[in-house]
Amino acid sequence: MDTCVSLDAAYGPSEDIVAREIEGEIVIVPLVAGIGDMEDELYTLNETGREIWKKLDGRTPLRQVVRDLAEEYEAPDKVLEDDVVGLLGELLERRMVARAEG
Repeated sequence: MDTCVSLDAAYGPSEDIVAREIEGEIVIVPLVAGIGDMEDELYTLNETGREIWKKLDGRTPLRQVVRDLAEEYEAPDKVLEDDVVGLLGELLERRMVARAEG
């Protein structure tokens, strides 16, 4: 599996997980074995991760996600880019997100 993050690609939640927002946190539940580190483990995203996750619609290029977050939080693009790419790399490695086709 390619875990290289491209700012020009769009990403969305994997079909192998279910994610829900519960009390302000995103909870990710693997539906198949081999997702994440252990079978049947739950994952949660903090506030920053939640905001990134909400923008992963499978249509918007990651570069635009970074710009939108930078504008929304009045933060430097480069700082947000590092955070977004770091989280996406981890989520890709754990097969919780997938690169959109096309």
